[in-house]
Amino acid sequence: MKAMLLKEPRTPLELTELPVPEPAADQVLVKVLACGVCRTDLHIVDGELPHPGFPVIPGHEVVGRIVRVGGEVADLVLDQRVGIPWLGRTCGHCYFCRHDRENLCDNAAFTGYQLPGGYAEYTVADHRFCFSLPDRYPDAEAAPLLCAGLIGFRSLRLAGMAENLGLYGFGAAAHILAQVAKAQGQKIFAFTRPGKTKDQEFARSMGADWAGDSDRPPPEPLDAAIIFAPVGELVPQALQAVRKGGRVVCAGIHMSDIPSFPYHLLWGERQILSVANLTRQDGLDFFEQLQNIEIKTTVHPYPLARANEALTDLRKGNFSGAAVLLPR
Repeated sequence: MKAMLLKEPRTPLELTELPVPEPAADQVLVKVLACGVCRTDLHIVDGELPHPGFPVIPGHEVVGRIVRVGGEVADLVLDQRVGIPWLGRTCGHCYFCRHDRENLCDNAAFTGYQLPGGYAEYTVADHRFCFSLPDRYPDAEAAPLLCAGLIGFRSLRLAGMAENLGLYGFGAAAHILAQVAKAQGQKIFAFTRPGKTKDQEFARSMGADWAGDSDRPPPEPLDAAIIFAPVGELVPQALQAVRKGGRVVCAGIHMSDIPSFPYHLLWGERQILSVANLTRQDGLDFFEQLQNIEIKTTVHPYPLARANEALTDLRKGNFSGAAVLLPR
């Protein structure tokens, strides 16, 4: 099979011929139909995340069809379409796994990081960490749901039922989450890099009630804010924008250092939270909710061999929405 392989950090991915992997007893072999390109992939390529499994095939927004099942797999069948998310394996017995917080598992392994990902024609995955996908979403449009959608959904849960919700950074995750929040009756305030008028227009097209520069205050106080941009300087700005008792949720797996800020920005029972990974229950609940609301994912397809170009375009902000790799 063909795969885009990252051999060491801060180097381009290499198009490589590899054997098609054999599924273990608890795994399925999946023919990849589409794989989303996530900002977490950039953090892995840039060496900003510790303990990757180099060499590694990136990609954790995987949509594919099962072509082989391991001997212990009884819940999935041949030719079934499944999604493979970031959380690829947990130990099942640590404190967090025993308390329904498997997203914090001390011994977890992650797709496209320590486990083979979807920048390839085939991949393997633990059957317990695969999701059935709603039929209404074509392969490419379904791919961003596997991380941008899921992490956004978990972030929304942690933000609480905010009437006024701010979204800092309007990329793949925010453009999905805005639609989910609007379906719940929330008011959306989108913040983009200063001067990014096209991103602000895109945010409004996705249902945002207001869109403006991230260094400006919103026209109304926020009940909660979710920060998707990996920029620590946004935390104090978001704290200034939320009313007393409000929450600021940091949704990225990596963020630049948060600068010091005066205590009065936090005072008034404001909270700062981070989102770490996802649980399988998050996925089940998210895809169940998508049966009742219509979400449009804006995608930009790239051939598998152009994965480096897709990553560069993501880094530069050359598109709105999400990039998706198509193996064929």
